[in-house]
Amino acid sequence: MTFDLKNSGLAFNQAKQHIPGGVNSPVRAFKSVGGTPVFMKKAKGTILEDIDGNQYIDLINSWGPMIVGHGNKEVVHAVREQASNLFTAGTPTELETELAIQIKSMVEDLEMVRLVNSGTEACMSAIRLARGYTGKDKFIKFAGNYHGHADCFLVKAGSGLATFEIDTVPGVPKGVGQDTLIAEYNDLDQVKEIVALYEHEIAAIILEPVAGNMGCIPPTKDFIAGLRKICDQSGIVLIFDEVMTGFRLAAGGAQEYLGIKADLVTYGKVIGGGMPIGAFGGKKEIMEHIAPLGTVYQAGTLSGNPLAVTAGLTTLQLLGSNPQWYEELNQKGQVLAEQLKHTFHQKSIPVCINNSGSMISVHFTEGTVTNYTTSSACDHKRFSLYFHHMLKNGIYLPPSSYESWFFNIQLNNQNINKIIEISQTFEL
Repeated sequence: MTFDLKNSGLAFNQAKQHIPGGVNSPVRAFKSVGGTPVFMKKAKGTILEDIDGNQYIDLINSWGPMIVGHGNKEVVHAVREQASNLFTAGTPTELETELAIQIKSMVEDLEMVRLVNSGTEACMSAIRLARGYTGKDKFIKFAGNYHGHADCFLVKAGSGLATFEIDTVPGVPKGVGQDTLIAEYNDLDQVKEIVALYEHEIAAIILEPVAGNMGCIPPTKDFIAGLRKICDQSGIVLIFDEVMTGFRLAAGGAQEYLGIKADLVTYGKVIGGGMPIGAFGGKKEIMEHIAPLGTVYQAGTLSGNPLAVTAGLTTLQLLGSNPQWYEELNQKGQVLAEQLKHTFHQKSIPVCINNSGSMISVHFTEGTVTNYTTSSACDHKRFSLYFHHMLKNGIYLPPSSYESWFFNIQLNNQNINKIIEISQTFEL
């Protein structure tokens, strides 16, 4: 197989003349792994094709939303039909209500939903709502968890900030972060200490229930249950950022997968079926504080955009009608994780493979990876070598060791076998 990125290189050089860094999201620039960013032109099922004609098994799936596969005929048909009727009007549509009903039908005890335009907006709005509801200002987030690029979240965040080793973001006033309290993920004792110091000032605890922005890092057995207990005892709103995990780990997301309920939940990715959208929802008594019912203001002209809603609604309907897909996804994730682990151990390459359902990540390290500190200590240079080895051989991984892999229902045994075979040929 020939591998050439000549046209991608030309496209990147042109993009850099007009777009900061040549990209519209930092991780796409390949700074963490080096080399030329790949410019894609089409996709089908689980295969991406770039502008040079190279094809790849896709293990990012647009960072999660393409769970039913690229170019799904039912999603494409629904979007085409909607596009012929209405792109957007800035008015209510019945589609918005249909999507809210569909989300509620899949997520137990979710009482009200507000649609927004992105996961960042959903998390920003959820924190504002928690503060307005409780009358308190501080909140706890976890090092390495990424909740979008709102100012208050850009403190020890994962994803691109971890990739580029950005600890302090210019442009964010110092005072903004004074109410953001940082704890180590999976460290319940540290959370207890922080709550003891600021119990009557903390409005919320927000976290990725299964972390996906410092690699895939599942919570320890008692961590989530312990957070739920702390919030109940101290009148703190527990917020699950399910932008990545919602409708991916299970039909009911991480709440169903882990068996723990949050007070508020944020969504993105899958609920747009590949189009930009977000949502937050939760208990009615909290959600009723949002305008126009309450005085916590949140708005968006394109919230509930008919095209994005149609793509998301069709995707969720497919998932809701095929509950067996989640068992299939979980089995594929387990098989891929076990075979990768076996492959690297055979080659005497120290590795920790973390896996939750159809989320997985490879950490080159001697120990376990349970938080941001241990994720940061991994051999990121080795991951870069592995990334390029896989890329040249038709496997598209996230271009950062701090990002989770995602696959879709179209990934088959032949694809998995190829991923393992190429991994077996990886040499330092």
